[in-house]
Amino acid sequence: MRHLDSLPAGGRVLDLACGGGRHARVLAAQGHPVLAVDRDAVALATLADCPGVRTLAADLEGGEWPLAGQLFAGVIVTNYLWRPRLPDVCALLACGGVLIYETFMVGNEAYGKPSNPDFLLRSQELRAVAAAAGLREIAFEEGYVARPKPALRQAICAVRE
Repeated sequence: MRHLDSLPAGGRVLDLACGGGRHARVLAAQGHPVLAVDRDAVALATLADCPGVRTLAADLEGGEWPLAGQLFAGVIVTNYLWRPRLPDVCALLACGGVLIYETFMVGNEAYGKPSNPDFLLRSQELRAVAAAAGLREIAFEEGYVARPKPALRQAICAVRE
């Protein structure tokens, strides 16, 4: 939430693996047209009455990449990791577009789920992904957080120049 002001004003934003759409709602209220994508059609249905939000039910982990060829002023991803798609996610950013990505990292297994290393970022991993995609880092954090529950997390805010 603290990096939403980094997004280009009024730019189209993707809320990827959005679940119930908490970020999509905030972004739409700020005047961003939002595409909310998740595989859970029931969760997406809760966004049906939200002005400025369009939804897409899609499996992000199998088959064709459902967002190929699209560009966004911002891409938001929280609590989701599928490494094979990280380059595809970064490629969705238009010039001046901002990536805001935050999820769990190795060590989180001490605090609960997720605990599978396939779904836990390695130290500095988002930083390396952003650099490989040619993004300029605005902010990076990793480590312990107490809220909303104790966890080990990693987050990056980066821009395509």
